[in-house]
Amino acid sequence: MTDANGRIESALDDLKAGKFILVYDSDKRERETDLIIASQFVTPESIQTLRLDGGGIIFLMASYEIHNKLGLPYLSDVFYKAGSRWPLLKDLIPNDIPYDTKSSFSVTINHRKTFTGVTDKDRALTISEFARTASEVKEMDTHLAQKLFGSRFRSPGHVAICNASQKPLENRFGHSELGIALVKMAGLLPTATGCEMMDCPNALTKEEAAEYAREKDLTFLEGVEIIDAWKNWNESK
Repeated sequence: MTDANGRIESALDDLKAGKFILVYDSDKRERETDLIIASQFVTPESIQTLRLDGGGIIFLMASYEIHNKLGLPYLSDVFYKAGSRWPLLKDLIPNDIPYDTKSSFSVTINHRKTFTGVTDKDRALTISEFARTASEVKEMDTHLAQKLFGSRFRSPGHVAICNASQKPLENRFGHSELGIALVKMAGLLPTATGCEMMDCPNALTKEEAAEYAREKDLTFLEGVEIIDAWKNWNESK
């Protein structure tokens, strides 16, 4: 199947099978392709692929429900609040992003059972345990959820968290929202892991990323396809 619906179905099947998919956001946004995998399936080998074939920042995508329950702040808000004591932080607030109005970055974490936190093994542990924790706190009291999270993770760490917006793909169309929409449609835990595909000195072009997908037998999606599928999925619920 080569139509948009077929590609979406292939991507959802691949995510459920623990495979990578490729997602290009938009010609009008970052113009970048991310390698994406459901966080619950991340292994040390997954991290190696993200490092070697991606090359950008390996990051967790957290749905609104997760980061709201855990109280994971947007880093720019932390800078603003702390700016009264450290004025430099207010000067660092990312209010001039050329492709968006707000950064989705939250805190960085390591699982408390990691050593340095940066090895493939350590980052895989941090990410897979984040997914497990996200599943456990779903019906938990907020205070208890945050205590559990604090008992398992430390910050700063080597895995960045990006907070997806409350209503994905309505007012923000970043890779965090695209990734979260996909794992939700796939019926998986609402956290994905991604990494931008780089090629010195710039990001891999859309055409190059699509060719990589063909060579590796992976599904390549454009953001607009996911946006349409997400709209239809929500309307059918």
